[in-house]
Amino acid sequence: MAAALAASAPGQHFIRSAYGATAMLGLSDPFVQPKFAYPVPDAMAPGFKYITNAMGEYKVKMREAMHMTGLVDPATNQLLTTPVWGYEDGNLKPSTPTWPGKTFEVKSASAVGGQPTTKVSWYNKLKRKNASHLLPVDTTMHWCYSLENYKNYSIANDGVPLITHLHGGHTDYPFDGNPEYFHSPGEKITGPQWNDVAGGFTNDFIYDNDVPAGNLWYHDHALGLTRLNVYAGLAGFYFVRDDEDTGQPGNPLGLPAWPYEKAYAIQDRMFRDTGELFYPAFPGEPFYDDFILDEMGNNILDAFPDQFPGGGPTALAEFFGDHMVVNGVIWPYENVEPRNYRLHLLNGTDSRFMVLQLKVVDAGVKDPNDPSASEPIPFQVIGSDQGLAPAAVENVTKLVFEPGSRYDIVVDFSQVRPGSRVIMENIGGDAPFGGAYGGDLDPDADLFPSRQTNRVMAFDVVLPMDTSVPDAWSAANFADGNRNPSRIDDGISRTVRKVALFEGTDEFGRLQPLLGTVDGSGTSHAATWFEPTTETPALGTSEDWEIHNFTGDAHPIHLHLVNFETTGRHELTWTGETMVPTTQHNGDSGMVASHTGVTKGAAITTIGPDQGYVETTRKDMVTALPEQVTTIRVSPFDKQGRYVWHCHILSHEDHEMMRVLEVV
Repeated sequence: MAAALAASAPGQHFIRSAYGATAMLGLSDPFVQPKFAYPVPDAMAPGFKYITNAMGEYKVKMREAMHMTGLVDPATNQLLTTPVWGYEDGNLKPSTPTWPGKTFEVKSASAVGGQPTTKVSWYNKLKRKNASHLLPVDTTMHWCYSLENYKNYSIANDGVPLITHLHGGHTDYPFDGNPEYFHSPGEKITGPQWNDVAGGFTNDFIYDNDVPAGNLWYHDHALGLTRLNVYAGLAGFYFVRDDEDTGQPGNPLGLPAWPYEKAYAIQDRMFRDTGELFYPAFPGEPFYDDFILDEMGNNILDAFPDQFPGGGPTALAEFFGDHMVVNGVIWPYENVEPRNYRLHLLNGTDSRFMVLQLKVVDAGVKDPNDPSASEPIPFQVIGSDQGLAPAAVENVTKLVFEPGSRYDIVVDFSQVRPGSRVIMENIGGDAPFGGAYGGDLDPDADLFPSRQTNRVMAFDVVLPMDTSVPDAWSAANFADGNRNPSRIDDGISRTVRKVALFEGTDEFGRLQPLLGTVDGSGTSHAATWFEPTTETPALGTSEDWEIHNFTGDAHPIHLHLVNFETTGRHELTWTGETMVPTTQHNGDSGMVASHTGVTKGAAITTIGPDQGYVETTRKDMVTALPEQVTTIRVSPFDKQGRYVWHCHILSHEDHEMMRVLEVV
């Protein structure tokens, strides 16, 4: 990667006045960083896929590495390096950690010659003694070393705990990546839930491959540290193939195959002007007021000097980075031929809902609002979180893209003039998503003074067409109507479970998002992680969930183990007095959140591709819009054990917006 970046680095002409203000803050200024100057790393390349040992097993090590993001020092025009945590292929010698981690590619259990399971051994190889995190750790939160019997441990003495979750997998609970199943460097310390595993801790995780072909992903999920560990680089792709979606040329569906199949992990970051990752946590730091004080309404430096010496570090309500990063490189480009490409998109951000569209501009243009920019061009959505759709959704021009979700799209670059550029534009704002265009998504009312997050990457249509490889894609041939139906019709009698989303404050006055329930009388109850488990479906049953969102923001909700279909949205109405829940992270506060007489109001007008929502496949993520009841039909709970459900805004799940989901 370093060689590729150095070889492709053009001469840069920086605007010094823009750089000056940010330089005084010690941060990288996104305005002066290069746009579309470096090639995007190819996550689907054969050389970027994990290899197995002679027994067909994978070994993966989590280590620190120095990474080239494409950042440059404006004063010297030299490339900067960034310390990150990455995943390393333990079966490959020599090997180095990468961000994102290398790509798994496995065959579905249903495929000819398929693999019923995949075995991956995960090793925490971060520094153990005299260790530190790459980012500020708020130890006042509910996190690994705050649990009972773990309070004598620390990152400095015992290292950073990790646990890997295969997002979207159908996995037995000991290997699911439950946040309490963490392990320290060298596996010296293991989380309390490891006592559930016969024989104690094991590095060997078994993943069932009885899932539809599609794009899963893996990332760290350690209790109270998920947002930081993922921010440090711990995420990667996991692809499942079957007899139709083979990933090979000539596949039965005519799907574009590598090198015309690409995968992009889209994330956002902030950097210091020396290249290191930056995460605001202390008073006086850039954007501290925006992320903390404006949400809290008080200054913890003054209110809690003993708990926060120096005012921090403290958790954030949400995080929005000012640099867009794709596969570990800032604002990269992809050279393409004038043909159909299959693009797998992953929203790997902390809090950012993106609203994506594609615009054609003249060669070399870096602004999607340039006078040469076209209207958004159409593309096709052929799949999402849990595999391919029964048919392609055609002529999509706008895609709402929530954190944690994936989309599988086909773009025909022959529809644009040769030599031109297509910019992937983000018209979503640097603010919590409210579900409407305008207001909180107004690009003119954004967090950053020099907004560059309205562009993600570019596609330069400059390669000649390779006529030896047929461009066989056809949406008409793809639509057989029988593949991975979005409807879940399993014939099982199902019950209705009413759950709820809240915003309250913690014991320090910080904004704290929470989950909870709505009971039969219409009264809602907020709860922290520590309170008795309320989501306890019986083994072999199916359920319809009603997700009541009492907050002013949209939340991307993720259930482990199962998948689901979105079946409807209704207005949320209630009567009676509303009380803001106040929690204590030791769990002994007693929740107070009373919305008496909760009802579902009128059905929301169906949302669809014209608003940017495409929900034609089974999902493991759903956007619960504010002041609505979102209903999902869940697949059978067919494995017993302790799982979780949570908001996939990482700052939210780390601050109590996560609850146990236990199949009993």
